[in-house]
Amino acid sequence: MMFKRAFNFFIYSSIFVSLCAVIMVAQTNILFHLEYEKFPFFFFVFCSTLCSYNFHWWLTPYAPNGSMRNEWNQGNRILMVFFCILGLIGAAYTGWGLRNHWMALGIGVFATFLYTAPKIPYGAFRKLSKIAVGKTIFLSFVWMYVTTALPILVSDANFNFAHLLFCSSRFFLIFAICILFDYKDREEDRRQGIVSMVTRFSDQNIMKLYLLTVLIFGLSSAALYFYDIPFLDVITILLAIIPLLGLKNYARTHFGDYLYYFVLDGLMMASALITVFIRI
Repeated sequence: MMFKRAFNFFIYSSIFVSLCAVIMVAQTNILFHLEYEKFPFFFFVFCSTLCSYNFHWWLTPYAPNGSMRNEWNQGNRILMVFFCILGLIGAAYTGWGLRNHWMALGIGVFATFLYTAPKIPYGAFRKLSKIAVGKTIFLSFVWMYVTTALPILVSDANFNFAHLLFCSSRFFLIFAICILFDYKDREEDRRQGIVSMVTRFSDQNIMKLYLLTVLIFGLSSAALYFYDIPFLDVITILLAIIPLLGLKNYARTHFGDYLYYFVLDGLMMASALITVFIRI
């Protein structure tokens, strides 16, 4: 029981997903040999993710649907505010040290806001929920940008085609995972009036979109081999195709919190974790 409570805290407090973001940044640094002050940036990414996710979940209305996540959120709203404020302070402190890159940081902040804004209970923000592509694309873009493009920009490296390929690879990996998340939330989104591609598409078209997304992810990842990314690293990235295809049907019929907030969130950083581990 104590282990389960600790594990739930680790997952539902968004500490886990914040660590995922940091490890994904580390992979970008390793693959492209980026040189900059890495640890302040790691802390910035961790705090920003912790703040934004807790703010997002704090704004999410309680739904008595048996979800452990919803129950945890309902019983820990003060803790979520604490983590949101703590993350905001940490992000502001380390962000000040990155102020020379204010425009690059601002893009990430703005995109993050667009994802959460429809949950803010005011008319102007509610209208954003009617943008069909918004929920899925904004979140995928934010994760790709913060963990891939932003460290490249902060390092002042010359953005090249290999960087673009890796951005594409990561975007479509996350986009595929987001499609599964959106499918899980489809009925709840419809009740709340949130429009997304998944709420509008038929099941058949959702699967076509999903498979196309996985294909583009695979092609973008494989192409990295021709731009001086080591073969082992390319294979490590491509390994994500196995669970993406293996879970596509299971995840549409099983909506357990651990599957989504641990397994699928963890899939985002799986190749990054291996990349970091083999270089220790």
